[in-house]
Amino acid sequence: MGEAVEFFDCNCFSKVHCEAQPDQRLVMTMEGNHHQNDGTWFEEEIDDDLRWSFALNSVLHKGTSEYQDIALLDTKKFGKVLVIDGKMQSAEVDEFIYHECLIHPALLCHPNPKTVFIMGGGEGSAAREALRHKSIDKVVMCDIDQEVVDFCRRYLTANHDAFHNNKLHLVINDAKAELEERKEKFDIIVGDLADPVEGGPCYQLYTKSFYENILKPKLSDNGIFVTQAGPAGVFTHKEVFSSIYNTIKQVFKYVLAYTAHVPSFADTWGWVIASDQPFCLDAGKIDKKMAERIDGELLYLSGASFFSSTILNKTVAKTLKNETHVYTEEDARFIHGHGVAYRN
Repeated sequence: MGEAVEFFDCNCFSKVHCEAQPDQRLVMTMEGNHHQNDGTWFEEEIDDDLRWSFALNSVLHKGTSEYQDIALLDTKKFGKVLVIDGKMQSAEVDEFIYHECLIHPALLCHPNPKTVFIMGGGEGSAAREALRHKSIDKVVMCDIDQEVVDFCRRYLTANHDAFHNNKLHLVINDAKAELEERKEKFDIIVGDLADPVEGGPCYQLYTKSFYENILKPKLSDNGIFVTQAGPAGVFTHKEVFSSIYNTIKQVFKYVLAYTAHVPSFADTWGWVIASDQPFCLDAGKIDKKMAERIDGELLYLSGASFFSSTILNKTVAKTLKNETHVYTEEDARFIHGHGVAYRN
């Protein structure tokens, strides 16, 4: 949801902005790891005229990999947060909302899921949720960025058990290339990808050609695909959400969009689930499956809340109904911000 990671000392916040020239970016550099910064704020640029900021306890990691800018921050409000290319990806205190919505509907709609392929998901939270399903034999998590995976394994203690589960097969590779090379098919394929930004590493994984020619052939007969689909609020859903939904509609027979508010994202978020088999949205049946199939209680999702999440407000529903744009390599949509490749 933003462009660049910026840090400001609260005592000089006004001074920094007063002295800044219109075309300059001002960054307060943090030296070393675990440095305490009681007066420091992270600021995310959501749009040219809109920013979202929150106070920090410390900066755990900050750097640039081959593919993207990366920061892991310890915040006062949201705990540890992962920021990629200046965009909030996940926050410790509310990531369960995003990851429960991403993972469980698809697995619960499948009659007996055994295998899962996760595109992205380097922090390990999507794998953690998938591994809670008793029927699962194998979860392949394919992330392009070794650096993201390494520091998430080190700092995100909630996912420690998932990373050490013998059912998890971690692969560092481009998900497109990995799916092309594999001979096996999967019951569930999950897109836990960064949002498409210009110059980012993954916008091609939202295109019709990828869904049609590479992803769908790697689904089993009852296979289900689900992807995060970006901001889905009244003012943001036209950025990529409606286009991703319409693109997937060109490839699968049954396609369902659903949304939830994620506080740390400062917006409503969207997901799209798709299959050539119809979905069961009966709240009672979903609750029964949750009790039978999943280890432990979910914190956010229930049968009723999943059903309600598929009922979109009038503005968003109308846009999705009338959307004509199809995501291609030559005609992609991006959210606000730029990736490393664009800046280079």
